[in-house]
Amino acid sequence: MVIIMQAGAPEAEVEAVIQAVEKAGFRPFVNPGVERKVIALLGKMDAEKAELVDHFSALPGVERVQLISEPYKLASRRSHPEPSLVEVGPVTIGGTQLAVIAGPCSVENRDQMVDTAIAVRNAGANLLRGGAFKPRTSPYSFQGLGVEGLEILAEARRITGLPIVTEVLHPGDLDAISQYADVIQIGARNMQNFRLLQDVGTAGKPVILKRNPGCRVRDLLMASEYIMLEGNTNVVLCERGITTFEDATRYTMDVNAIPVIKRLSHLPVIADPSHAAGDWRYVSAIALSAIAAGADGIMVEVHLDPSMALSDGPQSLRPDKFSELMRAAAQVAAAVGREVVLPG
Repeated sequence: MVIIMQAGAPEAEVEAVIQAVEKAGFRPFVNPGVERKVIALLGKMDAEKAELVDHFSALPGVERVQLISEPYKLASRRSHPEPSLVEVGPVTIGGTQLAVIAGPCSVENRDQMVDTAIAVRNAGANLLRGGAFKPRTSPYSFQGLGVEGLEILAEARRITGLPIVTEVLHPGDLDAISQYADVIQIGARNMQNFRLLQDVGTAGKPVILKRNPGCRVRDLLMASEYIMLEGNTNVVLCERGITTFEDATRYTMDVNAIPVIKRLSHLPVIADPSHAAGDWRYVSAIALSAIAAGADGIMVEVHLDPSMALSDGPQSLRPDKFSELMRAAAQVAAAVGREVVLPG
């Protein structure tokens, strides 16, 4: 159940509704909308409590009360009819301008990271990605530089002004990552690591939650609920390809999921064409299709010399190819009423 307040309802009326919700045995969760506040009621709904709809509807400042059938209460568009905007420094994810997150899979050394950051900024990226802690299929593969990698990312941010996105693998690393990151990424492997999701929900940082390739859209939305239930509503969902019978690419980019998520949820959704393709030759086409489908941004892996990359070289674009993608992205974005801002 959600209680939708009237536009401009005074704080006293909002507080009175919250107290009434608590008295009825529910936990209130306030979604701050742009024009009006929405109060979600968390707890078990039974036939007796369903009768409270009329009671809540009569309270001052209430516009309407709505029952929610979806299991994901906080992520549902029914609980928050307006699209959510996630602010990351000067960047707004979910607005008219697309978020373009670019950088290498892994932070390898200072020069590699700083030079790549400058290159993607000059091409028009507005957020910088780089992994300091890396989940790898093989325990013998490069696992990242850890805190040293975070320090390098921070220097790249100081030089370029780009907010940084980096992944957390383990709750024990969260404090260190929170000191450096502007956005915390939950990788596909950890989408259903519920303890990690809960801990990230208390960290006070915007979160990018990537879809596991074996999970449905509703599973992704339920995973986001774990983060939001801890008080963090600044969640961005990321489609990065799903497992199908097709093996021509690493995964199959589920472009369908983008408009589906936009209909079901108020949370912004971005696409990661690099991990979907696994091959740089297909990355640009997949990225453009995601923008055309309504994605609020793209996340693209860029490396100065992919042949020498310590991880995910085959799917990484060189800076010149990334620049080409950005010019095409600006055209596609304009065609669907969005914007990619190119330098100069």
